[in-house]
Amino acid sequence: MDYKTLPVREWVENHVKCWLESTGIKKEYVDKLYAEEVTGPALMELDESFLKDIGMKKGQIQILIRKRNELLRLQDNAGQAEDSGSKTPERREAQTAPGRASTAPAQGTASEGSAGAVGTTSSESTAPASGKKPKSSKKSQLPSAAEVLEVRNYRPFRSQDPDFKYVKDTVLPPESGVSDLIIPCHEYKSCDTAAELNEQQLKSKFASEVIRFASACMNIRTNGTIHFGVMDSVENKGWKHGQIVGIKVKKREDFVDALDHIEKCFCDNLQEIARKCIHPPVFVEVISKDSQEQRFVVEVDIEPTFSLVKNNYFQVHLPKYNESSHKVILTKEPALYQRLGAKSEPVQQSKLAAFIQAIPDRDAQRQRAELSSTQVPTEIPQDLGRKLSILLNDGKSYMDDSLRYILVTNRCEQDNLNHIDFLMHLNIFCVFDFDEHSNVSGLYSKYKEHHETSSYFLQDFFKEIKTDNSPSQKLFDQTSWIFCNGRSDFLGDEKACDENTWIRTKKKYLKKVITCICEEILPEGSFIVLFLLLSPVQKPLVDTFQEFYTEMNGMEYIICIAESRDSYKKWANLAQESCSIETLEQRSVVGMKLSHVDATIQSMLPSTAQPRHLPASTGGLCTLPLREEEKLYSLEILCTDQCDDIKLNLWTEKQKQEIEQDFYRGRKITWENLWLADNKHCGDIIERKACAEASQLLDGILRGGGHNYSVAKLKIFHHPGSGGSTIARQVLWKNRKRFRCAVIKTSYPPLTVCNHVLALRDYEEKEIIHCFPVLLLIEDYDDEYLDDLQSELIEAATARKMNTSRPYFILICCRRYNDPERHCKASPLDTVAVTHKLTDLEKEQFNTKLENLQQKYDKPEFILTFVLMCKEFSKTYVSDMVEHILQGIDPSSRDTCLMRYIALLNCYVPNSYLSLSHCEAFLGLGAYTESTARAYDFKHHLSEQARMIFIELRESITYISTIRIIHCLVAKEILHQLSGNQSLSQIATNLLQEKTLFENRFGREEFRRFIRHLFIRRDKRSRGDNTDTLFSPFIEQVCETEDCEKAIAVLKAAYELLGKDPFFAQQLARLNYSNEKFEDAKYWATVAKSHLPTDSFILDTEGQVYRRWFGFTVDKMTEEDTPERITEKILLALEAMKCFRAAQQAAKEERESMNNAGYFGEVEVGCRLLRFLSTLPVFHRGPEGEHTELVKYLTTDYIPEDIKRPWGRLHSRLKGLRQNLYNALEWISEELSYFQTDKNQEKDDENDDKEEQIHNPRKWLRKQAAVYAKFFISASLLDDSNNGPDTQLMRQMSIYGSGGGNVTNILSFLTDKKEKRSAEKLERILSFYPENPLRTRLEDNDLINFILCHITLACLAPGSAKLLPLPTLRELSLRFFKGKRQFPASAYFLLTLLYWPDEALDKEPNPINDEILTSALQTLKRLYDIKVKDVPTRKKRIYTHFFLGKGYGLSKIVDKTKIDKLMVGSSLDERRMKWLHGTVWNVPEIRYNLKRVSGWSKDRNLFIRGHGKELQILPLHRESVPAGNENVTFYLGFSYNGLVAFNIEVENDPAIKRT
Repeated sequence: MDYKTLPVREWVENHVKCWLESTGIKKEYVDKLYAEEVTGPALMELDESFLKDIGMKKGQIQILIRKRNELLRLQDNAGQAEDSGSKTPERREAQTAPGRASTAPAQGTASEGSAGAVGTTSSESTAPASGKKPKSSKKSQLPSAAEVLEVRNYRPFRSQDPDFKYVKDTVLPPESGVSDLIIPCHEYKSCDTAAELNEQQLKSKFASEVIRFASACMNIRTNGTIHFGVMDSVENKGWKHGQIVGIKVKKREDFVDALDHIEKCFCDNLQEIARKCIHPPVFVEVISKDSQEQRFVVEVDIEPTFSLVKNNYFQVHLPKYNESSHKVILTKEPALYQRLGAKSEPVQQSKLAAFIQAIPDRDAQRQRAELSSTQVPTEIPQDLGRKLSILLNDGKSYMDDSLRYILVTNRCEQDNLNHIDFLMHLNIFCVFDFDEHSNVSGLYSKYKEHHETSSYFLQDFFKEIKTDNSPSQKLFDQTSWIFCNGRSDFLGDEKACDENTWIRTKKKYLKKVITCICEEILPEGSFIVLFLLLSPVQKPLVDTFQEFYTEMNGMEYIICIAESRDSYKKWANLAQESCSIETLEQRSVVGMKLSHVDATIQSMLPSTAQPRHLPASTGGLCTLPLREEEKLYSLEILCTDQCDDIKLNLWTEKQKQEIEQDFYRGRKITWENLWLADNKHCGDIIERKACAEASQLLDGILRGGGHNYSVAKLKIFHHPGSGGSTIARQVLWKNRKRFRCAVIKTSYPPLTVCNHVLALRDYEEKEIIHCFPVLLLIEDYDDEYLDDLQSELIEAATARKMNTSRPYFILICCRRYNDPERHCKASPLDTVAVTHKLTDLEKEQFNTKLENLQQKYDKPEFILTFVLMCKEFSKTYVSDMVEHILQGIDPSSRDTCLMRYIALLNCYVPNSYLSLSHCEAFLGLGAYTESTARAYDFKHHLSEQARMIFIELRESITYISTIRIIHCLVAKEILHQLSGNQSLSQIATNLLQEKTLFENRFGREEFRRFIRHLFIRRDKRSRGDNTDTLFSPFIEQVCETEDCEKAIAVLKAAYELLGKDPFFAQQLARLNYSNEKFEDAKYWATVAKSHLPTDSFILDTEGQVYRRWFGFTVDKMTEEDTPERITEKILLALEAMKCFRAAQQAAKEERESMNNAGYFGEVEVGCRLLRFLSTLPVFHRGPEGEHTELVKYLTTDYIPEDIKRPWGRLHSRLKGLRQNLYNALEWISEELSYFQTDKNQEKDDENDDKEEQIHNPRKWLRKQAAVYAKFFISASLLDDSNNGPDTQLMRQMSIYGSGGGNVTNILSFLTDKKEKRSAEKLERILSFYPENPLRTRLEDNDLINFILCHITLACLAPGSAKLLPLPTLRELSLRFFKGKRQFPASAYFLLTLLYWPDEALDKEPNPINDEILTSALQTLKRLYDIKVKDVPTRKKRIYTHFFLGKGYGLSKIVDKTKIDKLMVGSSLDERRMKWLHGTVWNVPEIRYNLKRVSGWSKDRNLFIRGHGKELQILPLHRESVPAGNENVTFYLGFSYNGLVAFNIEVENDPAIKRT
């Protein structure tokens, strides 16, 4: 049954849900109340506390409570309503959908401006879909009796304003009687059947009602208006009295012509008077969101002026349509009508004489009323300046950068362009511009002169902002200009269109954009929508208002500025569809000249509009316009006159104190802090000793310090909260007048930052070679980002060839480390360590400062962080302080629970926080409140303890307000003391179940990322952590303090509650196998794989499960193990290898990563399996300890009888073991040959195999190759075979056992510090090969290794007797050119080395050699592109193995290791820096050993002559290739990507002697 027909107490959940949907509260809250099983009786008892507990916001609570109360009041009064309209027979015939008279008050007060305008917005009510008379064939959706429609005002009497509109399904005040004769009385007629009447019927009915009403008004001498299209009946409960529905008007002239009945209905002498008193009909349009059908309220004004009606009374004959004769007839007897209350009634015959006698008295009253109405009271002008200030600043008396603005505007005329300077100083997020000519002659043409912007059309802007990740920071750093209705100068297909076309094609994008901005990008209360009406308003501008009004739940953060009252009036009349006129007026500044608006706002600006300046290399200054600064959006530029434009006269003492308090409470220091301190407007800021050390290191870098690096680094590593960030900014601040300084925004890609840094360095500089270094501060970065940025800067500097004594760029790298002193010791020349430990002088300074602060401020709790710093963050002091703060805290309260959650995140996730929006949602606080009150509201809902330990910050990218605990050590102690009986895992589980936090939209991605880090992110020393952990510190702590079962349980909960993330399943697999729960590990690996079946990292984890399982079972093996158990162990190893091979295959398909873990895993398991097999009794050893039986089993068809049947399903797989291992080792070898992989080749004391695999994979490969060879060498087998395949296998194994066998192992001999020992090993390896390789055909890989052994030996021992001459090696390598099959990349690499022109052998051009060389280079390039896929080259830098030296034959090949050794006394890091900066070529010994070759440039490409043909080669730095056509010289390197040019220089003088 319909809920409208039932009393509330009988409603069930579905009835309540239907009613809730009709109220317009958000769907998410409707669903929540439905889920809470709210029935009618429950609805009657709902209170605010319950609604807060389910997460409902204040604005929505206000709507719901008010509407519930109205519902209950209406039902209580149902049946008691009385008819307030006249009920003539004609009227009763016309009315078929009556409703009870509304007694609801007008909702125009400020308190109900946003929440009270509930009558018509789609988000706040469900209005009738039609105003038609309900019939059986046409069902109308009528509002229920419970609904309260919004009261609207009448059209002003006698007004002909075409912009005035009525809103469908709002209500007019009740019909009225006589007031003061001037204020009109009102009567309503629904006239809902008008569209169905013929012309004669319509005219007669309309005339009858008008003439009757007019006679009554004229006889009483009162003004009046009769309204057609407004419901007047109370009989049908479906309608409300006064409800505006409108009527369809086919022909307006029918209504005008209907008044021709005046001549027939009035007496002859009164017809002219009646014509003058009865004004022509006014057609007022009825607007509706839900219908495009055009309807009108037809109104007739009656104005019986004294001069016209004096001494007259007006009897009338009323026209009536005769249905039988189809003619209009008049009533037989004339009637004299009067207004009785709200009715027009005929004067009774008995009272007629008295009524006529009283006419002179009525004439006198009318005359007095008219005279008094002409005395118009003087209107007191509003203080629009104050109103503008309050509205624009959201209630504050000053402007700051805490608010953003969204501008909505239309055509700006040329005269107004001179008065919109105030817009240049507002923090505008985006502009919705409806002027198609804006870019040519409108607002955009002026704005872009001052600001760098990004322009869009609606659909393109939606694509820009609608991403799965957090919004791009560029949205916040540059204004987005959105052309909402085309752009006239745009060459593409985006032209302006009319209103109807715009609604059909573009409105949907407008709605999506506004929804996305309000729900996902800008937090509630952080922005104001400014409607700037500069020209006549069109409907799309009003649609924009209505969308913002709906998304923002009202007008509280929307304002309107309009100089033209007419433009505003039209806008307001259209906008009233969503919001009442009264509310609009409260939020609008109307009639203020635009020039006055401009001057008023500019006077409120916190700083003057003076230009900013940068230091120039000439010693002077240059101006940096705002637009030029905004082009460099990835940098926060620090100017020489930073903050000098501050208007201190506008700053209150409280503002200055707040800035100082914020700093000492724990926020990062700002430029305003430093400026106020310098100018003695606040206390001095302490400079720690480390600040002086950093300045000294900076001076040393500027002096050169013996290194001519283009990019220098000054590293400031600091304990959290020790002032490292302050020191870094103090260094920048001190040097802002010497150098150009900036802070890097790490949310932008390194390439973008590099381009902007170059532009900053070069800006307004005549000779860029003499520019000052640029000081760049980078904070909280990761190593990869810094490496990429440094590489980009070095490459850019190298390309410019500016050989100056100073660096071009100085990176001040500020980063938190738990052990900064250790890092400082590792690199003392460029690193400063900042710790919690204070020097004696610092202790004195800090204590003095603390005393001053305590005397200055009443509430010392804001300086807790500073107090802790004074106490050097003593563990005991932190513990005691937290214990003192938490005394008396309610452990069950919501804010205590919030403290627990934030402490958990801050303790285990660096730089974590909760957005203010999340905190408000969690505490059940409203969001849309005035901003200063909003912060006040949040803070004062907290307990005293929470207020002391929470600090509010602004997130650096989106500027969302965030809440965190004042220090991570305090967070750790709070978590410890507040946990009580709750375990760490239980707190985390409770956090996971807080739906309010996970569903809150602002900062949602960041919050989910922090939760993810809590469970998954491991500690790494490279990130500044104390250790390298296997799991997240939180999980490891749970394992340590509770048990692994609890850790697994909380990870499972996270997996379920975070959308069954496959990487959580992967972590569960790792956690289980680490705790020897292999069946569970297998399950979770399978689960992860089911989500991502082709992810190589997850497949590798599955392999690790079986690898660890196999290792565990082998370690636990006993002599009593049965053959079945042995078989199970072998199966585990084989399954692991199978999984690793699947990971290898998956990695090949992944375009953006190069995961080689599958190959390393297969080798490790394979070698462990070989060791295990060798221990089995069935494979007894030979007399020399050799594994003869095992080798025979693995490499031949031989199967021992003991295992023939038990291992039946294993034999084929085990006999493939050697080949699988060989393939994996070869792949790893080739991978290491391509790229720079040795992170630290000097780390010889590393024992951890996994660490070795990461840090020194070449050493790991040598070890594994030796293990592999050990189990396949058998002297007896070698003797038994007569030079057959077994002989080749044994030879290969012997070579492997001697340290050779693959390319990487052979090249590793070059890194041995004992060259003689390496040469002897190589000679021994060569002795395993046939004496005459030209006669004995070697396998392809054997031939590659054989040739490479010669090249390597030639580098180590050029005079070795084992060396073959170059021509012989060339002849051997011809197979790689002539063969039609594909060879390994190493084969083509050797061809480039062997066939590079030799001064002794290639005195004449040789086309064959040219073809060989060209073909080899082309194939290398193709194979390299396949290998590297889409991985950025910086992540996999190509390795150059050899360089072209002086001499001929093999002696012209110089290995890179030799060049490294020539850099005498250089550490590994120093050598890397010299290679990186190109200073390696300044070492004389290196220049002496290498040969410079000639080439040329063309279109930024580099070419060299081979044996005759030109060859394109790869420059190490592409930007170093000169533009245009130039002759160049360079050093030539050989890599697996072909030839590489180093140290490219333009050859200006052809006669230069090349050395």
